[in-house]
Amino acid sequence: MTPATRSVELPNGVRLPYVDQGDPLGVPVLLLHGITDSWRSFELVLPHLPDSVRTIALSQRGHGDADRPAAGYRPQDFAADLAAFMDALELGPAVIVGHSMGASIAQRFAIDFPVRTLGLGLVGALATWKGHPDFVALWDSVVSTLTDPVDPGFVREFQESTLAQPVPPAFFETVVQESLKLPARVWKAALVEAILEADFSGELARIQAPTLIFWGDQDALTRNGQEALMAAVAGSRRVVYPGAGHGLHWEEPERFASDLTAFVEDLVGRARY
Repeated sequence: MTPATRSVELPNGVRLPYVDQGDPLGVPVLLLHGITDSWRSFELVLPHLPDSVRTIALSQRGHGDADRPAAGYRPQDFAADLAAFMDALELGPAVIVGHSMGASIAQRFAIDFPVRTLGLGLVGALATWKGHPDFVALWDSVVSTLTDPVDPGFVREFQESTLAQPVPPAFFETVVQESLKLPARVWKAALVEAILEADFSGELARIQAPTLIFWGDQDALTRNGQEALMAAVAGSRRVVYPGAGHGLHWEEPERFASDLTAFVEDLVGRARY
């Protein structure tokens, strides 16, 4: 059953949809999707998370059914939205978990709002995506000339390229439909501002929060940057998913939920002592 969706309008006028489950008094865990996805990127994960964890998955600006402002698609813009979102829901320090582009936003949030970051989960992440050859090629070959309506065949091929293992067909169709909600201008803005031009790798040493890196060993997008990421984020540790690709939480949602829950419980235990 699809969780009930709520929405909140931020002081900047941007409305963000989200789903909220678990104990309202539990430690908040905020889930941030990747480029062109939405809160539904975590739809397979949510049923496996315990009620003791307050889990909130949101659709970020420009994505899913969120508002699509004309500008503001840099990681710091998304991070500022997240801080305002937490204010609106009156949330204390939270565990911030991001996938791909969402991981960059999570990193930016941890740098800009350290006292609000209890822990950090990075899925399919790098220290920087700037100049990444695969995304440069994606921009040059398709996205730079993308027009509305966006071609469903391109979207399907784009999402398939992130997988190394099969996912439920109905879920994959949901992913494709969510990506098709983005107009061409948001595809372009997010790819350029949040990925191709963003580089704050020199600031990652400022991250103070305990950090867990989730990595699928068949993720070609991040294979060559894992050691650099771990070196940049002091004290981070990594869990490896053999056979999984860039969307490892789609491919192995039950294991991902278990690993995330253990990480959150460890953080709660540390906070008590």
